[in-house]
Amino acid sequence: MSVAEPPEPPARGDEGSSAPASAGGTALEPGGASAAPRLPGADLFAADPFPPAHPRNSEPDSEPEPLGSRHDEWWARLLSTPRRRALWYWGGPVLVTLLAAVLRFWNLGHPQQIVFDETYYVKDAWTLLHHGYESTWPDGADAGFAAGDTDSYGEQASYVVHPPLGKWMIALGMAAFGADSAFWWRASTALAGTIAVFLLTLAGRRLFGSTMLAVVAGLLFAVDGNAIVMSRVALLDNWLMLFALLGFWFVLLDRDWSARRLEHRVDAARAAGKDPHYGPVLWARPWVIAAGAAFGAAAAVKWSGAWFLAAFGVYLVIVDAVVRRRAGLPLWASGAVLKQAPATFLLLVPIAIGVYLASWTGWFVTSGGYDRHWAEQAGNAASGWLSWVPLPLQSLWHFHQSAYTYHVGVHTPHPWQANPLTWLFMIRPTNMYYADSDGCGGGCTESIIGLGNPLIWWAAAIAAGYLVYRLIRRREWAVGAILVGLAAGYLPWLAYLDRTVFQFYSIVFEPFLLLGLTFVIGLILGRRDAPRWQRERGILTVAIFLIAVVLVSAFFLPIWTAQPIPPLLRQLHFWLPSWG
Repeated sequence: MSVAEPPEPPARGDEGSSAPASAGGTALEPGGASAAPRLPGADLFAADPFPPAHPRNSEPDSEPEPLGSRHDEWWARLLSTPRRRALWYWGGPVLVTLLAAVLRFWNLGHPQQIVFDETYYVKDAWTLLHHGYESTWPDGADAGFAAGDTDSYGEQASYVVHPPLGKWMIALGMAAFGADSAFWWRASTALAGTIAVFLLTLAGRRLFGSTMLAVVAGLLFAVDGNAIVMSRVALLDNWLMLFALLGFWFVLLDRDWSARRLEHRVDAARAAGKDPHYGPVLWARPWVIAAGAAFGAAAAVKWSGAWFLAAFGVYLVIVDAVVRRRAGLPLWASGAVLKQAPATFLLLVPIAIGVYLASWTGWFVTSGGYDRHWAEQAGNAASGWLSWVPLPLQSLWHFHQSAYTYHVGVHTPHPWQANPLTWLFMIRPTNMYYADSDGCGGGCTESIIGLGNPLIWWAAAIAAGYLVYRLIRRREWAVGAILVGLAAGYLPWLAYLDRTVFQFYSIVFEPFLLLGLTFVIGLILGRRDAPRWQRERGILTVAIFLIAVVLVSAFFLPIWTAQPIPPLLRQLHFWLPSWG
């Protein structure tokens, strides 16, 4: 479903689908295996989401009411050739990605100083490059580092509470171009945020069967302030978001891949006169292996990435069960849980653990890392049935125990902390940077505030609530997939309401919020064959919303990118008292 979107290019490799994601089926089942065939680029929904209460033209002799809109007709003419459709198929996602790149890389080196938690991650990344582990810095090192004194670090290991992969990724720009410019501290993180926009369009097209809706999702992500800010400061959370989104996309690719192969195996067994009973075990699932690697990388940035591994591991088992039921297997539930689930576990979890441990390579191969030799000290090594565990792994386990104790005990008040219950509504954003500026003739200020576009966030919060209702009522698979990702990124934080946490953590589940909002936008747009009055009303509503979103983002851009503005103008951005 889209604004007059004509048929798109046929499925190719991992970018197409033989059936739109929501063309029948339950919340977690594939529609491509046994659903009725659908043309590529067909409408998103099999039924009109907003059917009229009664026909507008009920008289027997009245002329048929026109369907679709003039925009649909124009769009169909515009994309009337295969070459034009292919250009839109890739060009649309590329355009919103280029917009994202401009908003993330423009003036990225300003301010030329350590911002907020860059004090940990930038300097840790730099010492990882030089030592293979995070080492200490003298007091007041931030100003010196920003001024070019990047070699004042010591040899002693620093106590850190996050795995090293995110810091290694931050180090990429500095490894290539040095640490003299703040641009290179932040460049790889900005690149991650840009790639995430393109990846979201791919996931959106996989979910909705529509390039138009995929581009809408990408546009929302490209211009949202939370996403822009988190791509312009060198923190870990953008990398966690990217790897979690990558794993989600791999799970979506596996959905149709495994369904087609299961159907083929079951049909072959029946053709040979065999009763498949439980159904076969599918070991050839490369996208599950890829998802495990991506979720392992997410956990290697921050431990909260492990929730995505757990949530989508359960999701895969449920998908397998539904596919087997649709294939007519008599023991479909037992086959999914007792036969396929162990295989899925072996395909998904060991690779995740391997990627996680590989991220600690610098700590393993050097001798100076924090607690690196803990197990070698008298009385520390495990005895009994755990004595076989290599001493470096025992030391690493002790390090993890210490870090976990730290995490659950963080209760120190912070002026910009935000209760997770308020995250969906962007009640308390994070002020990461504030300074006086002479940039507009004197008397101006500069800010970097991790504040999302309020139109996007408030609409997305409402859409998320509606999706929960819709999942219960209609059990559409696309809704289920979106809510699994949202739950994995958000719900675990509700168990730590008394911890010191921040609004910007929400970047991890923001892609799923935006996919949910895009789903609702698709409902409002309606079908291309809806009555003209309804279709045009939907297009107009969505167009007004998207234009308003872009204008609001333009208004807030100065406080997302540290542009100098008068204090009064800055104050006008604080729509809620808690924002200032």
